[in-house]
Amino acid sequence: MSASVREARSDAEIERCHPVMHQLRGHVPLEGFVARVRRQAGQGYRLACVEDGGRVVAVAGFYLRENLPDGRHVHVDDLVTDEACRSAGHGALLLGWLEALAREAGCQALTLESGVQRFAAHRFYLRQRMEIRSHHFVLPLA
Repeated sequence: MSASVREARSDAEIERCHPVMHQLRGHVPLEGFVARVRRQAGQGYRLACVEDGGRVVAVAGFYLRENLPDGRHVHVDDLVTDEACRSAGHGALLLGWLEALAREAGCQALTLESGVQRFAAHRFYLRQRMEIRSHHFVLPLA
């Protein structure tokens, strides 16, 4: 695998991540995607991608945070590999990159949440030495 990980920083790089991100976040259309990422960046959101053969094959949206339960940590909001490229090591490469970033930043943890229906993703996270530690509850307001 000749894949590499990097942060998507320019508008063009962010836009290139949309087709893969859309597989996870289907409610987020291309129109407005870059602006939305830019707004979230104001809150610390960052976007990383795996490129292989000149195309984006995996994407992660994440924050460097600190809170009482986890201390200083990298929290992953979005992690997805193109469905046509799954089980080729791209997700593990990206998660390893995030772990290295967290360690370099002096973090105590790498955290993420995953939809309860995403069984294949849960198996992947468990294989990557992640632990299930909580449930996430939401009160929809709209």
